[in-house]
Amino acid sequence: MAERARKSIADTFAQLRAKKQMAFMPFIPAGYPDLATTENVLPALERAGASIVEIGIPFSDPIADGPVVQEAFTAALARKLKLADVFATVKSARPSVSIPLVAMVSYSIAYRYGIERFAATMKDAGFDGLILPDLPPPEAEAIVGRVQSAGLDTILLVAPTTPPDRRREIGRLSSGFVYYLSVSGITGERNELPPGLAAGVANMKSLTDRPVCVGFGISTPDHMAQLASVADGAIVGSAVVRRMKNDANPAAIPDAVASYCKSLLAKVR
Repeated sequence: MAERARKSIADTFAQLRAKKQMAFMPFIPAGYPDLATTENVLPALERAGASIVEIGIPFSDPIADGPVVQEAFTAALARKLKLADVFATVKSARPSVSIPLVAMVSYSIAYRYGIERFAATMKDAGFDGLILPDLPPPEAEAIVGRVQSAGLDTILLVAPTTPPDRRREIGRLSSGFVYYLSVSGITGERNELPPGLAAGVANMKSLTDRPVCVGFGISTPDHMAQLASVADGAIVGSAVVRRMKNDANPAAIPDAVASYCKSLLAKVR
């Protein structure tokens, strides 16, 4: 199969803005339920309309992951998943995937690996960006430049309670996009998006020229429609992972997840 021409994060958002569309960013846990599924799900998500895929690196002490993602991480680690396996799997899948891939990983993992070595290995594997959820300013100041020097975009998190000065700093340090948490707390599906979300996102967008994407709790076509006029992107995690868990046959997971993702986009594409 011929390798597909890859899009950068910046080009992806520019193209979406031109079409007046927001980015759709599903999240999958690496190695869940196995590495073959990870490799097969990535192109399926692109075909289903994903703009960017966020790949979570399993960690034994997750920062803000709810029970669905935690369970997936635990299952992957129980199979003795290694970081090298994740890199090899993404590298193998990359020729069939043109959209950007970003990794969500605890800073402690990157630190133990060595920041420069970790970023260079990620870039070689085919990643485009790095989310370090447990690395806030000012600690992030010394790290993001080293990650960006390896050719990766940096993505930092903002909570609804983050004060304006800290928001500006996060916007400055984020080169790919800003990850705006719809709520303070952990990931998980919710019936409704919080009432103050639109105002919070608008405030963040007034403080940075980076795209602002919303995650935590998004799981329905109505949620997507609500966000379409508010945010530059929507990140869907627990709801995608639950569909992966619900399918007992790993070979059927890519189609099941793709079908769900298509349904999410029904009102916005």
